[in-house]
Amino acid sequence: MPILRVEIVSATGENKKANLAGLIADEVGDILASKPGGTWVSTHWWPAEDYAENGGGPPENVRPVFVEILLAKLPSPEEMERQVKLITTALAKICDRPPENVHVLYLPAAQERMAFGGQLIT
Repeated sequence: MPILRVEIVSATGENKKANLAGLIADEVGDILASKPGGTWVSTHWWPAEDYAENGGGPPENVRPVFVEILLAKLPSPEEMERQVKLITTALAKICDRPPENVHVLYLPAAQERMAFGGQLIT
């Protein structure tokens, strides 16, 4: 049930990669051992002028990728660390960014907080 929201800051004139959401879904689905159709991904592109950092940043040519991950249950800290390393590396490659520009946020567990088609995840 992994659901990922991926926000990509893009440079002026940068073309979106074909099937980006599908590439991410397949790669992260493998990392999280998700069944086919079990990992959902949405991608959102933001123009560089819609992203800022305090103090006048970001540095030139820095275009971050922000990844939010929603899981039914959170993994152990050790497993989360393993996942983060693999997801960061995979998204850096897929999005053509250095790994240090990929940022991952695990949302609180969805169990007993989210419903699909009227069915609460228990």
